[in-house]
Amino acid sequence: MKTQKITPFLWFDTNANEAASFYTSVFPNSKIQSNNPLVTTFHLNNLECNALNGGPLFIFTNAISFFIKSNDTDEIDTIWNALKEKGTILMDLGEYPWSKKYGWVNDKYGLSWQLFLDGDPLQIVPTFLFVDTKFGLAEEAITFYTSLFSNSEINFISKFDANNPNAAGKVEFAEFTLANQKFIAMESPMEHHFDFNEAFSFVVNCTNQEEVNYYWTVFLQNGGQESQCGWLKDKFGISWQIIPEMLPQFMNDKNPKKVAQVTQAMLQMKKIDCEKLQQAYNK
Repeated sequence: MKTQKITPFLWFDTNANEAASFYTSVFPNSKIQSNNPLVTTFHLNNLECNALNGGPLFIFTNAISFFIKSNDTDEIDTIWNALKEKGTILMDLGEYPWSKKYGWVNDKYGLSWQLFLDGDPLQIVPTFLFVDTKFGLAEEAITFYTSLFSNSEINFISKFDANNPNAAGKVEFAEFTLANQKFIAMESPMEHHFDFNEAFSFVVNCTNQEEVNYYWTVFLQNGGQESQCGWLKDKFGISWQIIPEMLPQFMNDKNPKKVAQVTQAMLQMKKIDCEKLQQAYNK
């Protein structure tokens, strides 16, 4: 059984393994765990992530980023210098009213990172930014997600005050825990012209068919839309993959015939059917 319930899943064109190799070179306590022609699994400071060679269908936006917290100013500088190489700086690393050192950059692959000097040792936290048509939905999303996963709670929510009349009462910054994993959510009333998409999704690792059925049903009953191969979008436009743990195990099998059989079976599915996957593997 996986100890990490929710896995960030990053969509690349054809350079997933290259990107994973780069990221694991930037962060301490990081390594590539496994790879196949489609998916590379890697750890960043012990946070498990997946990278997909999915083709040019989707590109990263600033709607979901990784928020890097560290109490080591030299560590922040080192990570920043690596990530900004051939990237795009959105907010230069420096002092701001909310931090003695903060910066926001899209790396050379387009993935978005926010770096923040904090009182705790290094953390890498997936972060949602609700803007434009999604502005004002962050608190609802946080409440829904923390009700969906066990071992979840809202750690704190800071809201815009009356000095920001266009945003008063909306979420300025929030931290919450889902299945013992940290997440952040923010909102901005300014026009940004980006939204959530499939380039940055989240895998829900399920132990069995019962769990697959539970998450699939709850997401859809609360405004979600199903897609193919275990993918769905929730009512806020964020993409999730409801995946039984047997699927990546099958996909990493050393027998290419079995991998092809499982892949062909999966491509016929919307919600993943564990029994049919097992039958395909056993052929």
